Amino acid sequence: MRFSTLPVQGRLTPLVSLILRSWRPQWVCPACKVRPTPRRGLATGPKADGTKPYYVTTPIFYVNAAPHVGHMYTMVLTDVLKRWQVLKGREALLCTGTDEHGMKVGSILNCGCSMWLLKSYMKVQQAAAKASSDPKPFCDKGAEVFRALASRVELSNDHFVRTTDADHREAVEYAWHLLEQKGLIYESKHEGWYSVSDETFYPESQVHLILDPPTGRKIMASIETGKEVEWTSERNYHFRLSAFREPLLKFYEDNPEWVSPDFRMQDVVSHVKAGLEDLSISRPTSRLTWGIPVPTDPSQTIYVWLDALLNYITKAGYPWAPGAERAGGWPADVQVIGKDIVRFHCVYWPAFLMALDIEPPKRILTHAHWTLGKQKMAKSTGNVVNPFFALDRFGVDTMRYYMLHDGGITDDADYDNVHIIERYKKGLQGGIGNLTSRVMRGKGWNVANAVKKYANVDDHRAKLEAKGNGFYSKLVELPERVDGHVESLRPNLALKAIMNAVYNCNAFIQAEAPWALAKKLAELRQTDTDTVDEEQLILDQMEMVVYVCAETLRLCGIMLQPYMPGKAAILLDMIGVQKDRRGWEWCRFGVDATYGTPVVDLGYYTKGALFPPLTSDS
Repeated sequence: MRFSTLPVQGRLTPLVSLILRSWRPQWVCPACKVRPTPRRGLATGPKADGTKPYYVTTPIFYVNAAPHVGHMYTMVLTDVLKRWQVLKGREALLCTGTDEHGMKVGSILNCGCSMWLLKSYMKVQQAAAKASSDPKPFCDKGAEVFRALASRVELSNDHFVRTTDADHREAVEYAWHLLEQKGLIYESKHEGWYSVSDETFYPESQVHLILDPPTGRKIMASIETGKEVEWTSERNYHFRLSAFREPLLKFYEDNPEWVSPDFRMQDVVSHVKAGLEDLSISRPTSRLTWGIPVPTDPSQTIYVWLDALLNYITKAGYPWAPGAERAGGWPADVQVIGKDIVRFHCVYWPAFLMALDIEPPKRILTHAHWTLGKQKMAKSTGNVVNPFFALDRFGVDTMRYYMLHDGGITDDADYDNVHIIERYKKGLQGGIGNLTSRVMRGKGWNVANAVKKYANVDDHRAKLEAKGNGFYSKLVELPERVDGHVESLRPNLALKAIMNAVYNCNAFIQAEAPWALAKKLAELRQTDTDTVDEEQLILDQMEMVVYVCAETLRLCGIMLQPYMPGKAAILLDMIGVQKDRRGWEWCRFGVDATYGTPVVDLGYYTKGALFPPLTSDS
């Protein structure tokens, strides 16, 4: 989709277009005025087959305080979407990073408290504040914490963007010049209610008077976010957002599933239909020094949300060399955000992209929040859970499982260690772990023999379909059903579908009791009478049950790889699935006849279990 016919002023002439395409911002590091900014290479050329990589992004996270489990949830949710595409054989890219500009960061050095990592960083911060230096060292520290969280949670990110990166600054400056040349930026006096916490102005209709519980003060606050606002009057630059009301509504109409869930899409449409005011996109440098200066006016600093949103195309190679627009993955296939930043990503962001004649992302997945004690987790109130502590206690695969299983897309989820323990005992230890142990440690049968007998043999389909009240048929349909959930941006429902198959299989093996059949078979073989036919009948029945259960483990193990990379790999090792047979093309019932013999020592893991008992349930 192209946006060359937008009803805006100041269209570029061919000459100006040529100049801007060749223009590259030139600037010198403001701290030393002597060291040139490192330049980056642009992506060159699309793939030979004309396709682009699957591109998925997390929002970039503020470094003004430490991460909590809500940030971890966003990371894991995004990671599962990326890994699912890799599982299906598609090249995929994931971008995450940190937002390091704006008053929320810049004010930290002025207020004299770091809010986090206080002991280890207080001396650096205080020294920087006393010397009136910029907050870059503080941001460096914050970025490393988020980078560490990404690593600990096994985020398979290809990019880690920082808004203080030189290539990002170049991209922002380039975009500013384009918008300015198109007549989409103008200078004007702006008055309104401004929230430092949200980094945005709110109209009169979106603020109200409330009583602040911690202080008992009466304050004006944003109706949408609850953050305090203050009346501000200043001259700054504005973006002609109002000109994009109709183009945005047309885009929403043409892409009714663009925002997921659909009720948030409806909220976005209603917001735009109500009318759009032009957006203030700069702040006086006297009030905000920490950010990217307006290229043509150093007395103004670029609005943090314009700056921050452009990160997604920065790491996709913007500004693009001719012919390389899609090489870095843009347009993003899905951008994952929390529900509190919907307006910025679903109204401002597509408008900025339309103005730059860039295609918007294909989908926006908005998720709900994690609460603690039924209260929203927030760095400002301290009502948070340290994700590093949670990972240390329960392990990365358990936390990834819990986050995706209980995390909300439409509704908020309440975090509780008790819930984690319950999910571990029921789903992991009692579900997957128990089924694996029953199948692979069972006495009286050989899993590999059962697999060889029933895999790829059409003669047994009727027998299989007759077993277990339709369990076989549901198992055949499982991969397609799970894939449908993920492609619909409901990886939580996909995980629950996988786990339902595990629970149903445990019920199936309990009802069919292959251990009882094995015992009966052993008894018959010890008799002197001719029981060959009866023995064969029992053997076939026993191995059929074992095979169906082993196939359940194989299919679920393959599909659990994006969710629990470590444990899923161990599970597939335990049932003997070859490493080159763990992709999506092998995720169909009956296509692999080579597994069944463990490639690891089943007694190697703690107490010989895939999911051993927790060391403490308290």
